[in-house]
Amino acid sequence: MDSFDLIQMLEKYQPEGKEEHCSVEMTKQFLKNSDNCYSRTNKKGHITAGALLMSDDGDVLINHHKILDLWLLFGGHSDGNSNSLEVAKREVKEESGLEIIDDSNGRILDVSTHIIPENKQKNEPEHIHYDIRFLFFVEKNEANLSNESKEARWVSIEEAKVLMKDSDKIRLLNKAQKIYLSKNHK
Repeated sequence: MDSFDLIQMLEKYQPEGKEEHCSVEMTKQFLKNSDNCYSRTNKKGHITAGALLMSDDGDVLINHHKILDLWLLFGGHSDGNSNSLEVAKREVKEESGLEIIDDSNGRILDVSTHIIPENKQKNEPEHIHYDIRFLFFVEKNEANLSNESKEARWVSIEEAKVLMKDSDKIRLLNKAQKIYLSKNHK
């Protein structure tokens, strides 16, 4: 991929269901009508990126976030980088230490918008994360966790659905499972 144009990618992207369709539309409008979309200096919200990590046997690596006390994907803030694929790769490397074998040709797997509550310690008001999510295949090794994580765990897709619970994460896990099954003709 020579250049990464998120608006162009979102224009071509086919969301799954009403919730994701709304997230895609909100993200496109945010990108078209806001400054500093990729920076935390935008106090209304910012683009974030992450990835679901999958092994060749179909298990996924999920991350128990220390501050949020939730099971999540690996990912984080863009920090000024408008290439969400690069951001997701950086965050995966920083938070898991694992090498990406296959980045699914940089195709977006899922788009989610969610409200982040106010954080008085960081002097951050409530804001929106416009999260661009990818599917990366990695070797099933133990993760070298960053200080942002309590634990990382390899689990089946079904176990991940139980631990992650949110409808947007279940949607993402279902998509990943379809890709895995089509890739492995099972």
